[in-house]
Amino acid sequence: MITVQRKVEFQTARRSRKVQEENASVGRVPRVSRLMALAIRLDQMIRDGEVADQAELARLGHVTRARLTQIMNLLQLAPDIQEAILFLPVTERGRDIVTERDLRPIAAGSCWKQQRNAWVLLKVPCR
Repeated sequence: MITVQRKVEFQTARRSRKVQEENASVGRVPRVSRLMALAIRLDQMIRDGEVADQAELARLGHVTRARLTQIMNLLQLAPDIQEAILFLPVTERGRDIVTERDLRPIAAGSCWKQQRNAWVLLKVPCR
């Protein structure tokens, strides 16, 4: 028979609250970054056949088809803009530096070069 001895520490409620407070002071992921990640995930669900179409996603997500379309339109952005959105710096306080509404006219552009020019005009700082 083999005996293993290890020191085990249990996290107390006080320490847990302290860790939560430290994490809360760091900031939050911008909403548009979360929406971009969601659009990518939902698109993958459609491709994998987990759901039939966007209408079914809208029903499952309890949102209108129009709102789901707005979110899914983020996938029309140039790949480098999508990446920049995913890696936007955390929001410390107040409003996000870029919103989904700001991106709607950019995503409507059919040319990635035009999209990139419009993205630069937003003057979004890199991380």
